[in-house]
Amino acid sequence: MPAHPHPSSLTTPLCRRLGIDVPLVQAPIGSAVSPELVAAVSNAGGLGMLVLTWTPVEEIAPTIDRVRELTDRPFGANLVLDFPIADRLDACLERRVPVISTFWGDPATCSDRIHAAGAIHLHAVGSADEARHAADAGADAVVAQGWEAGGHVRGLTATLPLVPAVVDAVSPLPVIAAGGIADGRGLAAVLTLGAQAAWMGTRFLAATEARTHDIYRRRIVDAVTEEATYTGCFDGGWPNAPHRSLRNSTLTSWEAADSPLSTRPGEGDIVALDAEGAQYLRYQDAVPLLGMTGDLDSMALYAGQSAGLIHEVLPASTIVARTVAEAKRSMTREF
Repeated sequence: MPAHPHPSSLTTPLCRRLGIDVPLVQAPIGSAVSPELVAAVSNAGGLGMLVLTWTPVEEIAPTIDRVRELTDRPFGANLVLDFPIADRLDACLERRVPVISTFWGDPATCSDRIHAAGAIHLHAVGSADEARHAADAGADAVVAQGWEAGGHVRGLTATLPLVPAVVDAVSPLPVIAAGGIADGRGLAAVLTLGAQAAWMGTRFLAATEARTHDIYRRRIVDAVTEEATYTGCFDGGWPNAPHRSLRNSTLTSWEAADSPLSTRPGEGDIVALDAEGAQYLRYQDAVPLLGMTGDLDSMALYAGQSAGLIHEVLPASTIVARTVAEAKRSMTREF
């Protein structure tokens, strides 16, 4: 078991390996991530994470360069291995992104390339067996994603039992805990379970630097825990990938129709347009972003159960600072 960080600093061995000050990673929250969000988290002492799986290859270098204009701190890039990412990985490594995180596939397909470029490889898993495979494949740390997480969810085990099981399975390899963490109490809890950092996504959807539309942010801020539903509804563009999304009219009508895989209620409906005129369909794997218009509340509203703990939109730097301060208080609390 790794030694617990001293509550006065919360710095862990993984923090030192990554070159960050606090054990907090901004999860790869899809198209809601902006270079400004990544840089703000990194400047606050955590690790910001770009999402580049669906970014055109020619846009990757400018995106990375924009982050570097805003911060001289370490940051990462996330790639989903269920999609063709070889060219995108090459673009990241050519630009010397220091941390590459991967998800939903076999990390052995890319770990050697990542290490050959001098980068650190993180891989997200949903079970202890997956964690052992990631360790054998050469990952430098594993992200143990609990079932409470928002967006696409790999496993079926909750964070509280998953994290120590993964820690036991891969020790001394560092573990990052994901799923259900939105404040310092959650950070303190997973550090106590043996994780060396927390991976927070839903909380950063309600950061001022995120590209989330105000309608989406308001739904997160107003949500109760039970609204974050584990489903397969919004699978257009990424089939066979369960996810957690806030309940809305699309999800409710789909469930009322007995959750069909074809001939769905409103299938083919164009529910939103972006500023460039691109169309978004009802069951598409897409969230409401700044500049979109239409029936945005009917789109995928990816969020974890931790949405019930989020009550305001804040700058990313404030989120990091408050989370760390609350974790320190929690870890020194007397009972």
